[in-house]
Amino acid sequence: MESIKLKLLQALEQNHRITGKTLATMFNVTEDEILKNIKELEDAKVILGYVTLIDWEKTGHKDNVTAVIDVKVTPQRDVGFDVIAERISRFPEVKGVYLMSGGYDLSVMVEGSSLKQVAFFVSEKLATLENVQSTATHFVLKKYKQNGIIFDEDKKDHRLVISP
Repeated sequence: MESIKLKLLQALEQNHRITGKTLATMFNVTEDEILKNIKELEDAKVILGYVTLIDWEKTGHKDNVTAVIDVKVTPQRDVGFDVIAERISRFPEVKGVYLMSGGYDLSVMVEGSSLKQVAFFVSEKLATLENVQSTATHFVLKKYKQNGIIFDEDKKDHRLVISP
C-alpha cells in the first residue's frame, strides 16, 4: 500500500473528523488527492466505517450493559471457526466477535439493556447454537479506556507533595 494511504489511515484512525484540508496540509498534497484516496479506501473496504465513542455515564443514560463472553466451539471441517463466528456476529446484540488463542476460541462483545437481557441472549441464542460447547460471561463493571480513548481522564497531578 502506498505511503500516503498508510499515513492517511493512521491519521483517520486517530481522528475520523479531521478535515480533508487539514490532511492535505499535513501530507503536502491537494485536498482532492486526499478525498480521492479516502474514496478508494472506502470502496476497497479498507475503511469500513467511522465510529463516535460516547461516555454514556455522563449523559445519565446508564441502561446499557456490556458483557464479554468466552465461547468454546467445535471447529467445522474446511471452514474452522469462520462459519460459527459469522453466525454469531449477525445477532444485533453482538458488537464484536474475535478469534482468540488460549482457553477459549471466540470472544464475543455483547450489549443489552439489562443483565437479564444479556443472560437471555447467552442462554437462549448463543449457547443453543450448534457447535457451541460452552460459554463464560463476564460483565463490564466500568470502562477506563476504549479504542485508545481514556474515559474520565483526570488532569490533576496526584503525586504527593514533598517538601524539604
